Amino acid sequence: MTVKHVLAMVALLATAQVALAADSSPAPRANDPYLERFDAAKGRQDWAGAAAAMKEAVAAKPGNADYHNLYAYSLRKGGTKDMDLVFKEYNEALRLDPKHRGAHEYLGEAYLMVGNVAKAKDELAALDKICFLPCSEYSELKTAISQYETRAAAK
Repeated sequence: MTVKHVLAMVALLATAQVALAADSSPAPRANDPYLERFDAAKGRQDWAGAAAAMKEAVAAKPGNADYHNLYAYSLRKGGTKDMDLVFKEYNEALRLDPKHRGAHEYLGEAYLMVGNVAKAKDELAALDKICFLPCSEYSELKTAISQYETRAAAK
C-alpha cells in the first residue's frame, strides 16, 4: 500500500467521522417557535418560562425527544421538587431517541441531584458507547460526577 493510498483512507475515515458527528447534532432552532421561546427564557434564566414553552411543545409534538429533554432540563434548572416528572421526561426523550446525548448527560446530572451516583455513572457509560469521538456531554457528566464525589468525600 502506498503513502497515497494511506492518506486517502485517512481522509475518508475523517470525513465519515465528521458525517457521524453531524448526524447526531441537535436540529437547528431557526423557525421553531417553541425552541425560540425556550432559548429566550433560558437566556433570562426564566426557568418557569422555559418549562412552559417546552410543556406546550411536548403537548403539540409528543414524539419530539428534544422537547422532552428540554422540558425536563427546564424543570430541573428551575429547582422543581417533582423529580419524578423530571425523570419521566428524560426517560421519554430516551425512549424516543436512545442515543440522545443531551438526555443522557442531563439524566445523569438529575441522578446526582438525588444522590444516585451509580445511575449517573450508568448514563456516563451510555455516553461512552454513544460518543464514537469525545463529546462534550460525556466530558461534562464525567466532571459533574467527579465534583459530586469530591464534595461527598469532603463531608
